[in-house]
Amino acid sequence: MTRRLVLALTGASGVVYGLRLLHVWQKLGIEVHLSLSNSARLVLEQELGWHLDLRAVKREPWQSLPEHAADDAFAPLWSAITRRVDLPEGMNSAEPGTVHYHHWEDFFAPIASGSFLTDGMVICPCSGTTLSAVVQAQAGNLIQRAAEVHLKERRPLVLVPRETPVSVLQLENMRRAADAGAVVLPASPGFYHGVTSMGDLVDFVVARICDQVKVPHALCQRWGT
Repeated sequence: MTRRLVLALTGASGVVYGLRLLHVWQKLGIEVHLSLSNSARLVLEQELGWHLDLRAVKREPWQSLPEHAADDAFAPLWSAITRRVDLPEGMNSAEPGTVHYHHWEDFFAPIASGSFLTDGMVICPCSGTTLSAVVQAQAGNLIQRAAEVHLKERRPLVLVPRETPVSVLQLENMRRAADAGAVVLPASPGFYHGVTSMGDLVDFVVARICDQVKVPHALCQRWGT
């Protein structure tokens, strides 16, 4: 049975992690339900030079991310996002996963309902504003509502903050999120696995996310192997 996961990108720096995660899940045959906040759109422009009208896009361009940056200045990040994805041991082949795009204001999207079954949700990157809304159960947009659904249905919810340093209030929000059942997974790459490129650092974080939602992968060598 095809795995079904929700992925949301919000307005924190580090959008490369979210897009790499999307690319990996596609290659591994995951059915992805994707949503981006308006702030995430602005970060895409700032960090990757990618200009999008979130109301105009549907299935494309998410089904096939651009292989090359429109501007050479962004080439290293795009290379990290779209580099080869090796299949994990025991998986000989995988049909590309389907991406379903949902606008962040669309409360009629299936992921807004607990009756729509998923295997988990990841918010990557997760802004401080989104983190605060999740722990307050505000549900002011589709992303926040989908996170609330995953908490109330006791499904995996992974929040990937990147901001540093963090205030006492942000630390308290992380604690409350963890108490409610979410996994708080800061985008803190390790350096012990033979790092030779930016892609290795990105894949370290993406690998940890995949582990939390039980997606087999071969993104980096595990400790002790």
